[in-house]
Amino acid sequence: MLKFAPVLFAIAYALAMYWFSALRTTKMLDQQSKPLTDPDLLAVTARMAQALDLPAIKVHVFDVEPVNGLAAPDGRIFLTRGFVQKFRSGVVTAPEMASVIAHELGHVALGHSRRRMIDFTGKNAVFVMLSAVLNRFLPFVGIWIANLISSALIARLSRRDEHEADAYASALLVKAGIGTGPQKSMFRKLDALTGAPGAGTPAWLMSHPKIAERIAAIEDREARWAVQQF
Repeated sequence: MLKFAPVLFAIAYALAMYWFSALRTTKMLDQQSKPLTDPDLLAVTARMAQALDLPAIKVHVFDVEPVNGLAAPDGRIFLTRGFVQKFRSGVVTAPEMASVIAHELGHVALGHSRRRMIDFTGKNAVFVMLSAVLNRFLPFVGIWIANLISSALIARLSRRDEHEADAYASALLVKAGIGTGPQKSMFRKLDALTGAPGAGTPAWLMSHPKIAERIAAIEDREARWAVQQF
């Protein structure tokens, strides 16, 4: 039993850190956000709510400048103030913003927050085990290699979640009568809006799929859905 103690400790530590981070994030969002009130954006969220047979989809505005959307650990959906300002200045359209909201809804509906907790604890367990093994044969660099491998693993799992949330968003946008066009055009604008995060990072260490891959996946779904209609 003692030989598994480091792994068990790593899992317990990762769980504690995850819950601490989730609580801290929830508190910060409570303090720095307010309900979305823009009538044009509320109109597109109402269309998606109707498609999901829900009374409403509540979206909050997180008072920070970077352009982003996020699903909080407690299931709430947020757009940053910077993102809403891009919409108000005409850089982004209401249907494109709807595609962001639909993507975050996908994370919530598919249970990605809970899955990320499991992935995070698994990453720490893998790191501890690999470090113990590799340090025997590769002193000093074993920890670095273990961290690289575990980081690549968690990045791959994160990319899987992003593809799944994209697929959920595509289906919801089609059902709501918005279509996938705004989803694709939003992706084409994303690098310019966010400053192309991850530029120069190896693909296998990126937490999000490449934009071209995400658009290609949407078009592949469109083609398959078109065939199914006939």
